[in-house]
Amino acid sequence: MTDEPGWEVDPDDDWGVAVVATVGRQLKLRREAVGMRAAEFGEAVGYGEDLVYKIEGGKRIPQPGYLDRADEVLGADGLLSAMKVDVARVRYPKKVRDLAKLEAQAVEIGVYVGLSIHGLLQTPEHARALFEARQPPYSEEEVERLVSARMARKSVFERSPAPPLSFVQEEAALWRRVGGTMVRRRQLEHLLEVAQLRNVTFQVMPTDTSAHPGVDGKIEVLKFADGTAVGRSDGAYNGRPTSDPKELRILELRYGIIRAQALTPGESLAFIEQVLGET
Repeated sequence: MTDEPGWEVDPDDDWGVAVVATVGRQLKLRREAVGMRAAEFGEAVGYGEDLVYKIEGGKRIPQPGYLDRADEVLGADGLLSAMKVDVARVRYPKKVRDLAKLEAQAVEIGVYVGLSIHGLLQTPEHARALFEARQPPYSEEEVERLVSARMARKSVFERSPAPPLSFVQEEAALWRRVGGTMVRRRQLEHLLEVAQLRNVTFQVMPTDTSAHPGVDGKIEVLKFADGTAVGRSDGAYNGRPTSDPKELRILELRYGIIRAQALTPGESLAFIEQVLGET
């Protein structure tokens, strides 16, 4: 039997707590309706009794396979499996869901990043190595949850029509030995693949360049179909997101200057290939 059928529920995520509690209650009602004890049900679906109680009590987020197996065992005719849609919306941390929602709606995204490779550009192995380096350390379960959430955001690359995506990446992050040689090589190869997509503009900011408006930290600007936009910068407005037109113009000005100082897309591809060759 497996001991990890889901993830812990974030107590600060009110909506997530409500959804998981409702799903757990429905599972319990179905189990009791067929006269099956928790231990018997757990054995039938391949999970321990304690985990069954946690899911039914809304303390654990069930994975899709758990709901499918429960539906089959309890003869729910697809009603329990259908709850996978609601569970999928809360299985990732709230702040990640909010960010993913904005990225999914944006018709244009521009990002400058310095200390690390942007989340939309990371491989699963690279992301896992970064999360495993955090202090105080995450549990293995939380690491897997965060990696899955970060990878889910990459669905932005699969949209049609594909939105224009612009990235300016500091050179230093490309040299950082995250996750060992093979993880690093795969990350660089992935950057080369993404950078050659027609809707992606990828530029490297050389370390030996002069000071630029991004030295205070990351800058992000997301534009939407209705003409609105949201921007954020570590070095402006206390790092909070802003949709104020005046503040957005300042962030766009800074991002424009950064792009002008960075290597061209062609030079950037050549630079990544050089780093890859020395890895």
